[in-house]
Amino acid sequence: MAIIVQKAGVEHIDALVPLFDAYRQFYRRPSAPDDARAFLLERIEREQSVVFLAFEGTAAVGFVQMFPSFSSAAMRSILILNDLFVAPSARGTGAGRALLDMAASHGRQVGAARLTLSTENTNTSARAIYEHMGWVPSTDFQHYNLAL
Repeated sequence: MAIIVQKAGVEHIDALVPLFDAYRQFYRRPSAPDDARAFLLERIEREQSVVFLAFEGTAAVGFVQMFPSFSSAAMRSILILNDLFVAPSARGTGAGRALLDMAASHGRQVGAARLTLSTENTNTSARAIYEHMGWVPSTDFQHYNLAL
């Protein structure tokens, strides 16, 4: 069955929440569907993120969420591809590729200078897909985090 990707709105929240909750659990976070619903609704309603859902038939099987930001050096907008998840049952169907293609298409449409993402060093399957699709690991910068 073909994968169809469409922009998610508040009307898709019931389809999005289980995928987002599973994504968080993949990264060793506890299940929290009510909190996930509130977080996603706030991001979508405030237009603080752009979310696309992948459907196989009528079933939502994956999503990508991007947050807008800016590059001072480029003096242009960028998109941070913060979240990408495909349900285990739909892996290998092209859903991940379709979501990444839609993210890139959206970035071009809004005039973003680039998309950027981070993934765990141990997530070798995701890294292989990214690199296969033309994403290039950054060698120019060292990234740091400060827990607050």
